[in-house]
Amino acid sequence: MADVPGPLAAFIVGEIRRARGANGMTQDAFGRAAAFSPSHVSAVEGGTRALTMDFVKGADRALDNGGLFERLVVKLGVPSWFLPWLDAESSATQLRCFQPTLVPGLLQTEHYARTVLRTVDSLTDDEVEQRVKGRMSRQSILTGERPPQFVAVLDEAALRRTGDGLGGIMAQQVAHLIAVAELPHVHVHVIPTGSGLHVGLSGPFALARSTQGLWVGHLENQLGGDVIDKDDEVATLQARWESVRNEALPRRQSIDLLKEVESQHGPQ
Repeated sequence: MADVPGPLAAFIVGEIRRARGANGMTQDAFGRAAAFSPSHVSAVEGGTRALTMDFVKGADRALDNGGLFERLVVKLGVPSWFLPWLDAESSATQLRCFQPTLVPGLLQTEHYARTVLRTVDSLTDDEVEQRVKGRMSRQSILTGERPPQFVAVLDEAALRRTGDGLGGIMAQQVAHLIAVAELPHVHVHVIPTGSGLHVGLSGPFALARSTQGLWVGHLENQLGGDVIDKDDEVATLQARWESVRNEALPRRQSIDLLKEVESQHGPQ
């Protein structure tokens, strides 16, 4: 299961520990009720083991609180529709992501992510900051001991957005893309504007391959997102992935284009 974002995890763990104590439950008794070993409970409470959604749900069962902690994570951390994809993403051995209008979340800088999230008028400043922290926390999967192979395809138009105050943010973002693209397990490919129309312009999507070799997809829209796990629908996304990947420039040429775009955005 996906890790709860770090800043939020510390708060949730503290509340779980207090609730356990208020109910007079030892770590052993709590672990049995939550389906985790006492050592696992101790490690989570001590901060040496990540808090996962699996543990949060187990805590809710053990404390019989009607799902309070899961609701807190959803309210304060990430949208509920995104949690199933986080589970798939965090344990994937391979990730494929296509974005025609934005830089993929796993490759965003903090300033870029904040600017994108602030376009959602319904989010408060605190909610924006929580989601920025969560997005930055997600990126740790690319720098862990066994990171997935991550291949991202994005449209050149997403890199050339301009506007008041956006030039410096975009220059920093493109510089970050160039740096990350040099990692051996990260491949960034750009579809040049001259490619014209292609199937990917219908919308963004992502694919994740599990340790068991199974693929799932993710589709995001204006109202939320869906995890795609039906064989025929996954096959359709894989076919579309091949199409957009074939439209993109090779890895080295993509990096050269990124460098050209960076210079046009001006100094960071």
